[in-house]
Amino acid sequence: MFDSGIGGLTVAKKIFELLPHENVIYFGDTARYPYGPRSKRIVRNFSFQNTDFLLLKRVKLVVVACNTASAVALDVLRKRYDIPMIGVVEPGARGALKATRNGRIGVIGTVGTINSGAYQKAILRLDPGLTVCASPCPLFASLVEEGYINKEATRLIAHEYLDPLLRKKVDTLVLGCTHYPLLKSVISKVMGKGTRLIDSAEETAREVKSFLEGSALLRNAKQRSFRKFYVSDVPDRFVQVGEKFLRAKIKEVKRVDIDSY
Repeated sequence: MFDSGIGGLTVAKKIFELLPHENVIYFGDTARYPYGPRSKRIVRNFSFQNTDFLLLKRVKLVVVACNTASAVALDVLRKRYDIPMIGVVEPGARGALKATRNGRIGVIGTVGTINSGAYQKAILRLDPGLTVCASPCPLFASLVEEGYINKEATRLIAHEYLDPLLRKKVDTLVLGCTHYPLLKSVISKVMGKGTRLIDSAEETAREVKSFLEGSALLRNAKQRSFRKFYVSDVPDRFVQVGEKFLRAKIKEVKRVDIDSY
């Protein structure tokens, strides 16, 4: 699986929990984070390099754990590579469809993800009669990485971003960035008990499990498994912040020259 940096570890955590016997290789493109503000062409080129690196590890499935990359690159990745790929947008869209009661769904994410319209299109493909209200929340990811989880400043910024969605009476909110699950408590307080939060990480992990089961690709529970982490920049910060995402120790992280792929 690959991500623009650290946020995809929320997806990894859910996969570890659901599929404890699978070998998982995680690549975080920390040297080129964030992907959100970048052009579609650049994000696609980065995604090609990331995938080329993972394929050298002889993986059986690629999980695009980055919302921006899933939004703007997944289609071209599937055309270019003959290997199964799962992104985070489609599972999140399906989760929202199941959850909504009044047909009004909110989506929050990076500027790149929201401007791509990927979630909006994915949800409306499932049910054209739904109303989708999308809003970028560009500061959320930085707040998470700086540890501003339960700060007053975070609550005020959350109100700034989310109050317009409350006024539109959404009853379901898709967390369209892999950093956002760490802000669930703040987001939930702002949105209120009547709003269901859809964690794309959880939905993606379920889809990965379903695919592996349906394709007879699940590993034997008796086999030893491993989890390997790679980054494109010095690993110190990845370890420091990543352990908060995983709520577990990261024993080893290797740096790779992603530009050589």
